[in-house]
Amino acid sequence: MREFSLPALYEVPADGNLTDIVRRNAAQHPDVAVIARKVDGAWQDVTATAFLDEVRAAAKGLIASGVRPGDRVGLMSRTRYEWTLLDFAIWSAGAVTVPVYETSSPEQVAWILSDSGATACVVESDGHAAAVESLRDRLPALKHVWQIDGAIASGELAGGAIAELGRLGRDVTDETVEERSSVARADDPATIVYTSGTTGRPKGCVLTHRSFFAECGNIVERLRPLFRTGECSVLLFLPLAHVFGRLVQIAPMMAPIKLGCVPDIKQLTDELAAFRPTLILGVPRVFEKVYNSARAKAQADGKGRIFDQAADTAIAYSKALDTPSGPSLGLRIKHKVFDRLVYGKLRAVLGGRGEAAISGGAPLGERLGHFFRGIGFTVLEGYGLTESCAATTFNPWDRPKIGTVGQPLPGSVVRIADDGEVLLHGEHLFKEYWNNPGATEEALADGWFHTGDIGTLDEDGYLSITGRKKEILVTAGGKNVAPAVIEDRIRAHALVAECMVVGDGRPFVGALVTVDEEFLVRWAAEHGKPEGVTAASLSEDPDLIAAIQTAIDDGNAAVSKAESVRKFRVLPAQFTEESGHLTPSLKLKRNVVAKDYAHEIEAIYAK
Repeated sequence: MREFSLPALYEVPADGNLTDIVRRNAAQHPDVAVIARKVDGAWQDVTATAFLDEVRAAAKGLIASGVRPGDRVGLMSRTRYEWTLLDFAIWSAGAVTVPVYETSSPEQVAWILSDSGATACVVESDGHAAAVESLRDRLPALKHVWQIDGAIASGELAGGAIAELGRLGRDVTDETVEERSSVARADDPATIVYTSGTTGRPKGCVLTHRSFFAECGNIVERLRPLFRTGECSVLLFLPLAHVFGRLVQIAPMMAPIKLGCVPDIKQLTDELAAFRPTLILGVPRVFEKVYNSARAKAQADGKGRIFDQAADTAIAYSKALDTPSGPSLGLRIKHKVFDRLVYGKLRAVLGGRGEAAISGGAPLGERLGHFFRGIGFTVLEGYGLTESCAATTFNPWDRPKIGTVGQPLPGSVVRIADDGEVLLHGEHLFKEYWNNPGATEEALADGWFHTGDIGTLDEDGYLSITGRKKEILVTAGGKNVAPAVIEDRIRAHALVAECMVVGDGRPFVGALVTVDEEFLVRWAAEHGKPEGVTAASLSEDPDLIAAIQTAIDDGNAAVSKAESVRKFRVLPAQFTEESGHLTPSLKLKRNVVAKDYAHEIEAIYAK
């Protein structure tokens, strides 16, 4: 199939903007908890009425400070309650939010704030404030800097940005905020999200109020059983500077269902238990960690064999659900036994109330997808880009096809070009690249957004992504190799943190592999290695090499012999954002890795 579309389930308001959401919630669901925040270590609900009041108060401060309609306001912080509050406050002042990753370097901060022409910026910490202040001579448009935490920002006594904005806006009336809130129309910019940029400087992706309405409105309606007002809840732990995080923020508000924000993913397990969400939206690495940690714990407790049998049963049960006859009586009995022994404990790790999850950002893997559905926690895989306002396809709750990234967002179209590239059309797409008409024209050729991804559509319109056009390797023998297929399988192994396939113009396919440092500690203890060993000290250890070879063999099973990895090298350290090898959304910067580890690549092909 070359093209597939679904009718829209949500109509974008012609003259509305995203501030309508908080006003509507306060009017229709005044006492419903639409968001929660941490106060003295405990979750505290915030009703729709209270949230609107706080949004208005912050918006008044922005207006009093001279923020005008259309102005760009930077927002640099971890995921937290104040981020969501300020996002809606910026819109309520008629302005445009420019998110900045809290891990960004000064050079990245300078580029984003200068390119967007930001007139104000809200930062989280002393370090962020100092970084922005050091760049003042390069940011002539920047007039105000407020700090969420700490006492001083821009020489003003802040006492926290929210409190400071409240004081600044005391003389601004509700009517003024209402007037400002109504300035923006559906096709006006809501945010400029700078793409992570695996190569070159990030591009500012302009997403309109229409983009988010079409995206989130249709997702909520298509997945309505997962967005029941007053019953369901979402825990957000993704970075809000990433478009997927913004989707997770806005969609619950549209439903509305309760939203909670977690600043530190290291606390995720504890927060899942405390918040007990019904819906989780995350990236595959989160679900891989849940599986690998549970399996490692079972092995440490001498129950590894039971866990593996339970996992095999869950996968078989899930696959049987897709057959006309369904699971056999024997399989149903085994599944019931393991549900009591294993599956219930795994669901408890996810909070105990979880009904489903939505996964995006990278491929989940078919085996892991079947495993989670088999334990009673279906992970609905989706696919999208910054330019598509996050998800442009996703699996429906009632008809998931594990191994695919689902059907198109209702109201949009997915087309497969003659060369296999995935093309998109719909109201959810970005408007333009900020200050970059050349790149805009190239990406939106002939009315279709060219994703750069290679994929296929099945007879029911379910999309499968097989690789990136620019990442296709061509071996010396002329074989085209899509790295994603084998990399995803190799990375699924508990010991593997990242894998990058190489081999462009080479006689065979090789791979660079990094070891998961957290899991390495447990593995080393189980295999009699000295305490405190590192990936660097074990890079040529026979036991470690054998374990990684198992992951390589599993990856090779998914591809032809010509596409399989013949040799690999274990690198001394993980790829990180700080090392410059990963983007903030954890995508590989392949060109940087290839440059920094050129000697390792050469070693793979040394005779």
